[in-house]
Amino acid sequence: ASGQTTTVRTWQGQPVCAVSAFLPPAYTSLLWAPFVRETEAPVLPLYAYSSLGWRDGAFLTSAVRVDDDRRQDLDHFPRDGREDRNADEAVRNSPANRLIAHLAHCCQVYRCPAARNLFLGRYEAPLPTSQGCNSRCLGCISLQADSCVPSTQDRITFTPTAEEIAEVAVPHLESVPGAVVSFGQGCEGEPLTQWRLLERSISLIRSRTDKGTVNLNTNGSRPRALKNLYEAGLDSVRISLNSARENFYNGYFLPVDYAFSDVVSSLALGRQLDRFTSINYFVFPGLSDEEEEAVNLERLIEETGVDMIQWRNLNIDPDVYMDALDWDGGGRSLGVLDLMDRIRRRFPELRFGYFNPPLG
Repeated sequence: ASGQTTTVRTWQGQPVCAVSAFLPPAYTSLLWAPFVRETEAPVLPLYAYSSLGWRDGAFLTSAVRVDDDRRQDLDHFPRDGREDRNADEAVRNSPANRLIAHLAHCCQVYRCPAARNLFLGRYEAPLPTSQGCNSRCLGCISLQADSCVPSTQDRITFTPTAEEIAEVAVPHLESVPGAVVSFGQGCEGEPLTQWRLLERSISLIRSRTDKGTVNLNTNGSRPRALKNLYEAGLDSVRISLNSARENFYNGYFLPVDYAFSDVVSSLALGRQLDRFTSINYFVFPGLSDEEEEAVNLERLIEETGVDMIQWRNLNIDPDVYMDALDWDGGGRSLGVLDLMDRIRRRFPELRFGYFNPPLG
């Protein structure tokens, strides 16, 4: 009630430490976990540190579910090892396909939900392709060069052929209701750096099936290349943003050979070519819901005509992020829920979610 903050270091004579909640997919965090950094404290691993409390004998956190799709709900995965057996069988049936072997590893070792769903024959299948990237994102989960923060999985170490890609994509699109296959995964760099391979792969996939949705997750750095992919048969694109403000975007993505204006152009291509476009919006409570950010986000939506926002949590040490962006948290914040309400009122046709939706 006083509005003042108190740092609790002991409770009933015992030392205490900061705690947080790690949210499952489809939930967006509303508040960061409070903590005071000690001198010489290590950089935190790549998680979204959501607030955690205790009430009526149970833990609780501050979050909102933004997508009803259950494709990555933990209780929606079988516990009988079915996907692991299916992955082994797929590798035996296609011993020369390096991409299938890579995805089997992702399924069995990293427990990647997308890879697990592939081998369970449902939902969205991953199609990683790129070893390199033209961004140096602070929160990259597959490569952390010269950093004390470990990446959460290994990046792909080869470039698959169009035939290897089609061998994964086509059966999935043909057999799964509402199937999606997506280039651009956590175990790779930027797929647009391999756009000619993607162009050949999409053409090959679409020569064999017209079913399902072919999607690209990307930083949107090369709009001309993206246009070629649309012409080859790409159905939808999800473009990642941590902010609609150029200075904050550059501070996180650290682009190498492109500019923020290229990202905006790629977002606008969807409306120009009648394709489905999503913003993969990395939510950082306090910054994402600042008044100035809201104004810039509204302007970007108006300018590009995007179809959807995927409200995803930014996985990063909050201090590292704030220091890199030179942001002190001093602006007026609306609150994440109020931001969502504001965007929904302004753009009632805009879809909210977390996952790439099947189209058609």
